[in-house]
Amino acid sequence: MARRLIGPGINNWDLTIAKNFRIKEKARLQFRAEMFNAFNHTQFSGAGVNTTVGPGLEQLTGLVSAALPPRNMQLALRLEF
Repeated sequence: MARRLIGPGINNWDLTIAKNFRIKEKARLQFRAEMFNAFNHTQFSGAGVNTTVGPGLEQLTGLVSAALPPRNMQLALRLEF
């Protein structure tokens, strides 16, 4: 009999906010704020699947042992002329 193991879902939001400022006729400054996993939801990596059945191995099936990185933010300034 085949069994399926369904892991936790992914809830990931990436956001970017940008504003352009004109400095002179031919120059422009851009400010950017970027957020990856903006709401900082825990993103568990795939559940460990153990296909070997034997003494003491059954309890390891479906064990979540790691998570993806938390929120990451970066700011940038860009000058175009």
